[in-house]
Amino acid sequence: MREALKVILSIQELDIKMIRLMRLKKQRQDELKQIAILKQELLEQLDNKQDEIADLSEECLLYERKIEEHKEKIKKLEGQQTSIKKIEEFNAITKEISSLEREKGSFEQTLSNLVDKKAIEEEVYEKTKKSLADSDLSNKTLEEEIKETIQEINKEGSGLKKTRDEQVKTADPQIFSIYERLLRNKKDRVVVPIENRTCTGCHIALTAQHENLVRKGEKLVFCEHCSRIHFWNEGKEESIDGSLSGVKRRRRRVSSAGSAVAVDDGETE
Repeated sequence: MREALKVILSIQELDIKMIRLMRLKKQRQDELKQIAILKQELLEQLDNKQDEIADLSEECLLYERKIEEHKEKIKKLEGQQTSIKKIEEFNAITKEISSLEREKGSFEQTLSNLVDKKAIEEEVYEKTKKSLADSDLSNKTLEEEIKETIQEINKEGSGLKKTRDEQVKTADPQIFSIYERLLRNKKDRVVVPIENRTCTGCHIALTAQHENLVRKGEKLVFCEHCSRIHFWNEGKEESIDGSLSGVKRRRRRVSSAGSAVAVDDGETE
């Protein structure tokens, strides 16, 4: 079982590398999408600004026509005044001319405001246009860099997959099937060692009986908390009571001088 898990552990290292590569690839792809979104937003701003400027231009033309119409009416009425004899008719025309002058003045003020607003919008449009051009220039280099990184990730990923496929051929089919199911679920290490009687996957304490089963390595042992497969890391082997194995016991004896000294008894725990 231990040998079978060694193959799975080797495959797992390749899978973890590929998972990290895929995450990095997605991150870089998201960066490309964000660049495209920002560009689209600037283009939409330009389109909206163009529409606003066009609407303001139409309003300006409308008020210019109104002003010209009032000028013509005033000129016509002033011409009529010269031939009028009756004071009542003269005063009536004068009143009408004053009303038209007031309306014309109001139209001219509105036109002036529209012209100012149009000038501001045109300035904003030009700035947005320049911003888009500058953004395109800087983003082009960034996009090329991101695409190059993605190509490198794809190349590295292909190499890892090829190596993985070769190793899968030597893996125990049943254990590998269980491993893949766990990996799909967790997207992280699913074959983990226990240390200090604790699962290194979920970091929850385990029982001594569980630890003994893992030590024996006779069958697959799953964490009762996170379902990961446990294995015993022989490089960090510990005895059940927590002391290091392979360490010689030292006993103390009294020397002829009456002092205590430590000696090796040759036994190991």
